[in-house]
Amino acid sequence: MRGSFSGLRSEAAGVVRTAMVSAENLQLALRSDVRLEERAFNPRNYGSPEETRIKGNEDLKVMLESNKESLKLEAMKRLVGLIAKGKNASELFPAVVKNVASKNLELKKLVYVYLVRYAEEQQDLALLSISTFQRALKDPNQLIRASALRVLSSIRVPIIVPIMMLAIKEAATDLSPYVRKTAAHAIQKLYSLDPDQKEHLIEVIEKLLKDKSTLVAGSVVMAFEEVCPDRIDLIHRNYRKLCNLLMDVEEWGQVVIINMLTRYARTQFISPWREDCAFDCNTDRSFYESDEEKKDAAVQAYVMDPDHRLLLRNTKPLLQSRNTAVVMSVAQLYWHLAPKLEVSIVTKSLVRLLRSHREVQYIVLQNIATMSIQRKGMFEPFMKSFYVRSTDATHIKTLKLEILTNLANEANISTVLREFQTYVKSQDKPFAAATIQAIGRCATNISEITDACLNGLVLLLSNRDETVVAESVVVIKKLLQTQPSQHSDIIKHMAKLFDNITVPMARASILWLIGEYCEHVPKIAPDVLRKMAKTFPSEEDIVKLQTVSLAAKLYLTNSKQTKLLTQYILNLGKYDQNYDIRDRTRFIRQLIVPSERGGALSKYARRILLAPKPAPVLQSAFKDRDRFQLGTLSHTLNSKATGYLELSDWPPEAPDQSVRNVEVVEVMKEWAPSVGKAKAAKKSDDKFYSDSGEEEEGEEEEGDSSSSEEESSSDESSSESESEKSESESSQSEKSNDSGSDEKKKKTRKNKKLQQAKKPHSDSDEDQKYGHSGGSGSGSSEESSSGSSESDSESSSDSDSGTDQKKLSKSKPRQKVEETLEREISLLDLDDFSPAPVTTTKSSILSPSLLSDLHGLSLSSSTPAIQLSSPVFVPVHTRELLHRMTGKGLAAQYHFPRQPCIYGNHMVSVQLTLSNHGDHNLEDIHISEKTSTGQNIHRFSPIECLEPEKSVTVSVGVDFNDSTQAASFQLCTKAEGFSVSILPPVGELLLPVTMSEQDFSKEQGKLLGMNESSATISMAPDSISSQPIHKKVVNVANMGVVPSGQDNVHRFAARLVSSGALVLVCVVQKDTSAQLTVNTEKTVIASMLLRELQTVLSAP
Repeated sequence: MRGSFSGLRSEAAGVVRTAMVSAENLQLALRSDVRLEERAFNPRNYGSPEETRIKGNEDLKVMLESNKESLKLEAMKRLVGLIAKGKNASELFPAVVKNVASKNLELKKLVYVYLVRYAEEQQDLALLSISTFQRALKDPNQLIRASALRVLSSIRVPIIVPIMMLAIKEAATDLSPYVRKTAAHAIQKLYSLDPDQKEHLIEVIEKLLKDKSTLVAGSVVMAFEEVCPDRIDLIHRNYRKLCNLLMDVEEWGQVVIINMLTRYARTQFISPWREDCAFDCNTDRSFYESDEEKKDAAVQAYVMDPDHRLLLRNTKPLLQSRNTAVVMSVAQLYWHLAPKLEVSIVTKSLVRLLRSHREVQYIVLQNIATMSIQRKGMFEPFMKSFYVRSTDATHIKTLKLEILTNLANEANISTVLREFQTYVKSQDKPFAAATIQAIGRCATNISEITDACLNGLVLLLSNRDETVVAESVVVIKKLLQTQPSQHSDIIKHMAKLFDNITVPMARASILWLIGEYCEHVPKIAPDVLRKMAKTFPSEEDIVKLQTVSLAAKLYLTNSKQTKLLTQYILNLGKYDQNYDIRDRTRFIRQLIVPSERGGALSKYARRILLAPKPAPVLQSAFKDRDRFQLGTLSHTLNSKATGYLELSDWPPEAPDQSVRNVEVVEVMKEWAPSVGKAKAAKKSDDKFYSDSGEEEEGEEEEGDSSSSEEESSSDESSSESESEKSESESSQSEKSNDSGSDEKKKKTRKNKKLQQAKKPHSDSDEDQKYGHSGGSGSGSSEESSSGSSESDSESSSDSDSGTDQKKLSKSKPRQKVEETLEREISLLDLDDFSPAPVTTTKSSILSPSLLSDLHGLSLSSSTPAIQLSSPVFVPVHTRELLHRMTGKGLAAQYHFPRQPCIYGNHMVSVQLTLSNHGDHNLEDIHISEKTSTGQNIHRFSPIECLEPEKSVTVSVGVDFNDSTQAASFQLCTKAEGFSVSILPPVGELLLPVTMSEQDFSKEQGKLLGMNESSATISMAPDSISSQPIHKKVVNVANMGVVPSGQDNVHRFAARLVSSGALVLVCVVQKDTSAQLTVNTEKTVIASMLLRELQTVLSAP
């Protein structure tokens, strides 16, 4: 008993002793770890920055080599933080690589982030862990697989190229789109490491291009651009898919895809800018048009390829993107690919980007500067957006100044010059000098203001700032070369200011002017040369060279007074320190002073030195930048950068469209082959009863169209149907449509029986008449929509049974209503020439009374709140277009009849009265095809002969684009042409509308803030009683009078002809004054209309 007890006691003592030893060891370990953590996280323990870095790296190394996952994780977080701050952490690479096989997922991600950064620098150590990376490629976690591939592709050692190639091929077939995206990124790295792998990489790219994931699209297109940008054949079958996926791709991928598709489109579609072709947006043909006329129209008409339109339509919504790079990419795509009439839709989006950061403004303004040279009308309505702000940087100010100079024309030059006058006073001297250069460019481009600009620049010569004076002298020198004989006073004035000007370039310019036109100032030129002889040794080199040239010219023209001065200056130049001046002096001496040894050139000295020199052309610095693609680095630098891919020219003939068709395997043939047979068997019966048969009869009555038009329309419809098939296959919607086909057939059979029982035969005959008349209209409407609705109607008729088609033929009036609805809906999208078809319900049964009620129903069943009204009669204001003296007997006057233009909804109607005041007949009076401005002008038919003292009135249509800029063109006779301009008053750009007082207040509430312009007018009592206010307003502006319940409130409303923007005018009359308010989104129109109304309302 006592022995057993002592045994237990000794055993318990051993256990306690073991536990105490373990606890003591654990306590020591915990203390060391805690002290390590305290040292790692306490920055006070470190001394100098270098010591801090060394101690920190040692502590991080100890933490990475510890056994605790938390310490390793914390160390890796700190390492990634150092990398993010730009600090060098490559010394810890060996300690980090040891943790690459860690089982902790978070730790492994951070290790891979570190390895991607330093694998290229520490290649030898990274190669030791390559087997770990290969194992990680099979990891269940997609992030680990992608990270392992990223690290593997970052090890730039040629020996592992086969391993990388195998890894990329496996990753390209991975189930995770993120891994496939990483594989696309790795393709570019492998290609830069070993270009010999190009063929194998192209196979992987071709496979990834077929990927339907939006995550992969941008990365694989980037790999395509880097590896094989010339392999356009890889894009053909994926073109429509990329266009349709564009909206869902990430922003970086959108930029890459848009740039690639821009290059692709320039090689696959014909140019929409061809001058010999008209843009055919309406393919309707006249009923009695001959076959020859149709063939000519088919040759000249341009019909946009449906795939070309698909690209423009799918990129247009991206103009609203928050990413500036995406907006800029879409803008350059429209600039390089879109028809000229559609490019202007990018204007507002580009102007919106000017509110962004300074760096974004710089790039956007550079592109706008290039665009504004070719198409001023795009940015002219937004001119105020380019006014310089005091907070802008100098390079931003200079670009805005460049754009304002490009946009300047006869209509807005007064506003631009007033703005420039403010800029000249700027404290930013380089900007002030650039402003003076801009004034010179405006004076050169617009001859009417040359004298005014010269006078203004002469006034600047007395400015205190030397930079302004110097630049003014340089610009005046260039302007005087255009008309030197008329401005000798300016040369004299500049010679008087010569002593006060110290800038070398300005002094040299004055000397050049005096020497070039010394015959116009014979008394002043020798005196200036005398002054220069005194200061010659102390002048700058450029001034000395011009002094030598001045002495030589005066020696040839006035040798009596200047012979000794010339010899003195030539002797000074002979011993000058600058070798250029010495060489010039020797050359001039041998040229003007003949000697025995030489002197063969002395006979030609006057012709050499005093030869007439052409006036310099002041051009924009961005004039030649359009050779580069907009938005690229090459365009920004104005020099071809490495990797820049040039845009190819448009092909002369359209390549084959069928290369973009994708073969789709029809699933329904596998399980229901009898459906196709039944459809083929009933084809002839359907043609007799169905709408398609009647439409074909209508087309036969209209006349046989040319085979080329039918082939082109069929090609378009087939291509669009193929694209629709590919879209439906991608969305996997065919199964759902096929599943409900049997139920659809049963419903159509029941509806057919009910309809045949209800409907009498007389109604069916009348319905056939309606259907025949509506069939031709629907055919033309479908034809005008570029074949898209045709293909849709065929597909819908194929999907339905024959009984369903017979039912539709019975209910023709309802179908006519639906066709009118479809036609009106297609007109809602004005930017799209091939609108999406509108599906119509086919299972409803309508009674004859209901059909008569629905007959003629339009989309807007209720009366619209705003309607166009007839204009109020006002006296005709006739303006002179061409004086009889200028026109050599032909006189022309024009006036605005204030009637809707029959040539186009966006045109203003103008009536021309042509008179022959000569003594002989004027033949072939017409308007030339080319206009000097950007307006679209509908010309009148040529007048074969106009006898003396006879007049004829013709009508033209002009699209002024909501601008008062004059429409310039040439009015030609058989003998010659005369340049004329139609200057529209702002009030004639409107069409009157009518609305209720409530609608007026509602619309006015939408146009507040910057869309509202107001002024207070003082009105004399005589002016109030002499003529009603509404007569004065209507006499100036073509506006409709809105009924008002108050006697002192007058309201007027109109729409702008071109854009359709609403213009509201309200005059609140008080005792001796009136409050005038103009509301419209077109601020330029509002300010101009406000000034016109102020003038007429305040006049007695």
